[in-house]
Amino acid sequence: MTLKTTPADVTVRPRDIHFDLDEARQGHWLSGDPVGTAVFNALSLTFPDGERMFMDAVKHYRPQLKGKLLEDVRGFVAQEAIHSREHHVLNQLIDRSRYPAATEIEAAVRERVAESRERGPMAMLLSTIALEHFTAMMAEMHAVHRNLFEDTAPGIERLWRWHAVEETEHKAVAYDVFMEVTKDWPAFRRYRARVLIMILVTRNFTQNITRYAASLLESDGYSPDAALKAVKDYVWRKPGLFRRGWKTYFAWYRPGFHPWDQDSRAEVRDWMAEFDAAAKPLAA
Repeated sequence: MTLKTTPADVTVRPRDIHFDLDEARQGHWLSGDPVGTAVFNALSLTFPDGERMFMDAVKHYRPQLKGKLLEDVRGFVAQEAIHSREHHVLNQLIDRSRYPAATEIEAAVRERVAESRERGPMAMLLSTIALEHFTAMMAEMHAVHRNLFEDTAPGIERLWRWHAVEETEHKAVAYDVFMEVTKDWPAFRRYRARVLIMILVTRNFTQNITRYAASLLESDGYSPDAALKAVKDYVWRKPGLFRRGWKTYFAWYRPGFHPWDQDSRAEVRDWMAEFDAAAKPLAA
């Protein structure tokens, strides 16, 4: 059976852009909303260490790759490196005297990433493909529901749109690596592995982001119970960050699934053109 892969006309292009993120110093940078700001700060705090693991997960298998997939991996690694850099800048602008939980979240993320690394290259790759599906799902939701960052400081709003563009563009790279390096596995073994990791990652990712965001929100005067309720309402009800992409999420469990079964480039084409024009050439 011929395995599905990323379409030939998808180019994974790193866009080296620096963003003006200074408004993050002001606290509630997302439309003045403490809850939304806490959720997206929690997400951002996971990115630098998490994306470094994603990079290492695919880099480990480069000797087994060739052709377009190898080129896509190079683009993926460069994109994730720039994402890590820009989110590190954003994270450092969070007032640690006001939000001490930010430092605690970073430590917790480092610990979880270290545990994943200890399980070996395939465990890292499996975690990567599942988490990349989540980020692609949220990027798609952002592109479709474009009022998510209304009244947000322009530099921060651009950061999240740029991130959504590149998550869309490289959404299948790690998945294609997984399919290539497991091509000799029985089909059911491969299917079982990706289903089991998605179940595990779904539980851990949604619970951890909720818990991290609630801990940030407590510094804004919310009681622990009120903070947890407010975050759950935000991610599951309105705007429903984890709920709105359910069709994309559940597509994962379909035998024969590939991330590009749903071509979501049209939703971000205008953003892609904007950031293509803004990007400076990468050093050779």
